[in-house]
Amino acid sequence: MELVYTPTREDVADAVRVQLRYGSFRVLRRLLPVGAVFAGLVVALLVTGPGEPNTGGAVLMGGLGLLCAVLPWLTVRLTTRQVYALIGRQGEFRARVDEDGLRLVTRDSEAVSRWPMTPRYAETATQFVLLSGDKGRVGVAALPKRGLADPSDVDRLRALLDRSITRM
Repeated sequence: MELVYTPTREDVADAVRVQLRYGSFRVLRRLLPVGAVFAGLVVALLVTGPGEPNTGGAVLMGGLGLLCAVLPWLTVRLTTRQVYALIGRQGEFRARVDEDGLRLVTRDSEAVSRWPMTPRYAETATQFVLLSGDKGRVGVAALPKRGLADPSDVDRLRALLDRSITRM
């Protein structure tokens, strides 16, 4: 199967969200909200607890809680910006997916990876995101559904991926 597409910023953001959900940052996704709640509780204790209110400590913990709350959003934005700066200037992508693996060709590069290199994938509403086999699942390849010639090819591509690698 062949896909032809020009990556968009939203494609990259979607792939980054998948990578953060299943990659090494998945632990932080769970810990950051807990940190925000904990910081809020400490602020409440510092302000309303026994003795004089500790406004300096409350401001510091409030800032930490706010950072924990916005860090996931900020991480997606900053990572998307960096990755898109790299791939956005590559122009049109041609991806060939078959029983052996994936071949990506752009104006400036060509990459071939066999399925053991990307043994897992996740499907979003707009694309298939292939994830590398390392513990952190750092490597990502995104295959936008709009790149397929025929809408019925989406089911064929999904079937090919299901035969070759594991769906997350």
